[in-house]
Amino acid sequence: MTAVDADGIVLGAESFGDHHAPLVVLAGGTTMLSWPDALCEGPAAGRRVVRHDLRDSGEPTSVDPEAPASTLRDLAADAAALARAPGGGPAHLAGIGVGGTVAQVAVLDHPGAFPALTPVGTCAVAPGPPDDDLPDHDGATMRRLFARAMPDSTDREAVAGYAAAGAGTRGDDPTAARVLAARVRDRTPGTAPPVQTANQTGMVFSRLDRTPRWRERLPGTAVPTLVVHGRRDRFFPVGNGEAIARAIPGARLLVLQEAAAAVPDAAVGEVREGMLALGWATARPAVAASE
Repeated sequence: MTAVDADGIVLGAESFGDHHAPLVVLAGGTTMLSWPDALCEGPAAGRRVVRHDLRDSGEPTSVDPEAPASTLRDLAADAAALARAPGGGPAHLAGIGVGGTVAQVAVLDHPGAFPALTPVGTCAVAPGPPDDDLPDHDGATMRRLFARAMPDSTDREAVAGYAAAGAGTRGDDPTAARVLAARVRDRTPGTAPPVQTANQTGMVFSRLDRTPRWRERLPGTAVPTLVVHGRRDRFFPVGNGEAIARAIPGARLLVLQEAAAAVPDAAVGEVREGMLALGWATARPAVAASE
């Protein structure tokens, strides 16, 4: 893992594969560890994979997790800056969770930078009441999640246990979530609650400026797209992924039948093959962004 300067913003990043191979950029949701190691290691068909943290999360924390001033377009610009960095170039951009919203906007705002798109477990609107045709978060799940007190951020085991319990509520694997939370905590720059919250739960992004709307722009997406969504996702029910796939011309929808919000290791091969099938190296350029 290393720190990368993306036009003045320092982001945590990790690179896998041949440095000269075609690039795949994985936007974290919120930290890079949201992407399974198995999807990054030993990339197939000669791809180079770079996964990265979003601002205010991961290592290092770039700005201020207590008072984030970033917009969704800032995060999209960070992804574009990574693609422009030395050794970069046009990149297949994938994002998971909040990183999936970043990926959608980045492809629209930075034509030519991203010849393929893979949003995973995300939606096409900002947090808050969804559009009438989109399913909202599962109410019972949300009540259980928000009824729990936050853990003592200085206690590694408490943080890991909190993540495991939340994963079980969301339909993800508690054991995998416990291991992941411990890894995230170990690379978090400090135990202050705001920083731990930003890294462990991404709640800092509830205050992220996600305007203007971008859903209406999705039909102008002119790159091959694979939309990945877990059938058991209770946070963003699968109808959200279906709506993105309908909006983007020619998009393919891959529903992971046994997955919720996270990509389980058992589904990594299916996701990797779906991404490779986009044939992004010969993709048409994206249309210009509409302001």
